[in-house]
Amino acid sequence: MNVPELERILGEMRTNVPDVESAAIISSDGLVLVSTYGQNARYDESRVGAMVSALLSLGNRASVELARGTLEQVLVKGANGYVVIESAGPDTVLAIATNSNAKLGIIFFETKRLTEKIEKALM
Repeated sequence: MNVPELERILGEMRTNVPDVESAAIISSDGLVLVSTYGQNARYDESRVGAMVSALLSLGNRASVELARGTLEQVLVKGANGYVVIESAGPDTVLAIATNSNAKLGIIFFETKRLTEKIEKALM
């Protein structure tokens, strides 16, 4: 795993999309590999990892039960913004939190582009 490359990729997301407040690369079992949360963040990394893992599990189950195919993305909309979780390989995801002004088209474009880079960096 190339941690500096993963950190660069997350930095690219925050630079390209100013509405992204935080981002993390998380394993499917909930381990935060790299994040932009920082030490003064409002988030507890281990809790975020566990929640993302739970959301993925539920999303996968719903996708299978409703015959929607392989899960690609989970979107959570809250009053203060969005959480987008996108697959970045077989055992890894990119999870981002945005403010409420985020334009989803731009977010989806950037997450797709960067998940491909993450997948390559994890090879």
